Amino acid sequence: MLLAIPVAIIGAISVAASRAIIIKNPGMLERIDSCRTVIFDKTGTLTYGKPSLTETLCAPGVTRDRAIRMAASLEQYSKHPLAASILDAAQQRNIELAAVSEISERPGAGLSGTIGSEMVQITGRKKVPAAATAMLPPVAPGMECILMLDGKYGATFRFRDAPRQESRFFISHLGPKHKVSRVILLSGDREAEVRYLAGQVGITEALFGKSPEEKVAIVRQEAKRAPTLFVGDGINDAPAMQAATVGIAFGQNSDVTAEAADAVVLEASLRKVDELIHIGRRMRRIALQSAVGGMGLSMVGMLLAAAGYLPPVAGAVAQELIDVAAVLNAVRVALPSNDLRDEGV
Repeated sequence: MLLAIPVAIIGAISVAASRAIIIKNPGMLERIDSCRTVIFDKTGTLTYGKPSLTETLCAPGVTRDRAIRMAASLEQYSKHPLAASILDAAQQRNIELAAVSEISERPGAGLSGTIGSEMVQITGRKKVPAAATAMLPPVAPGMECILMLDGKYGATFRFRDAPRQESRFFISHLGPKHKVSRVILLSGDREAEVRYLAGQVGITEALFGKSPEEKVAIVRQEAKRAPTLFVGDGINDAPAMQAATVGIAFGQNSDVTAEAADAVVLEASLRKVDELIHIGRRMRRIALQSAVGGMGLSMVGMLLAAAGYLPPVAGAVAQELIDVAAVLNAVRVALPSNDLRDEGV
């Protein structure tokens, strides 16, 4: 009977692997269904992680092509999610990139470099010098970055990252199907974008502008209140994953994140997260059936033997049959099942 539980765990790991889910910490299979708080990262988790450039607002005297050329020339050296969008815009307009020197990308300070004799910087609204803030366009939903040319305002690039098709339904069914009491959107992005996405997917509790250190503190605090599941995809999510009761790495964007997670969902789809919760629930249920059911049958056998109704040889055979039944029941975890996804997810 002691073999039944590891057999069930191995079966669950096998089922998860067949569905493009890698289990790194088998203990998470027992804990995941008990999580009552779910915290999501934003970009690449609830969205597709492929923001597109939707608007370019230029300062007087700066053409759109020049703004995109300056920004794309810098962004070709960056791994920021918005970099690819600007580079795509430059490619679509057949804009030739310029040579860049003295490139710098400090955390929280944006990207800077020298193009010709001009100092170019791509940063956020909060990092724009006070003298240039009057020229900034009004805040709007979506992501943005600001182009500065020699310390003067050059342009504002606005982006939009569409939420995943299944995001809203997945969020809405966490409560009734998985007994989740709180769903939190936790992001380092600005308020307008985070609140916009939260409204799109049906999350009422959104935390924005958080650094990786602040994310860890928030996740630790929530994990003390209730078992917490954290789902993220970026390298800055790795510490928060380790602080959560269960951490799931979404996609294959970062080796560091995958190393820190309890499970890695190779196919970036919220359906796989739902399947993983069901796999953990099914494994726990069958493992308990095997262990508790086996012990119960053994107790019945011992009572019968004590009363003289079960001779020693028959008792030994009965115990072996109970053990085999417990293990065979645990093997059911690895068998194909149609109940590993909620309808509509």
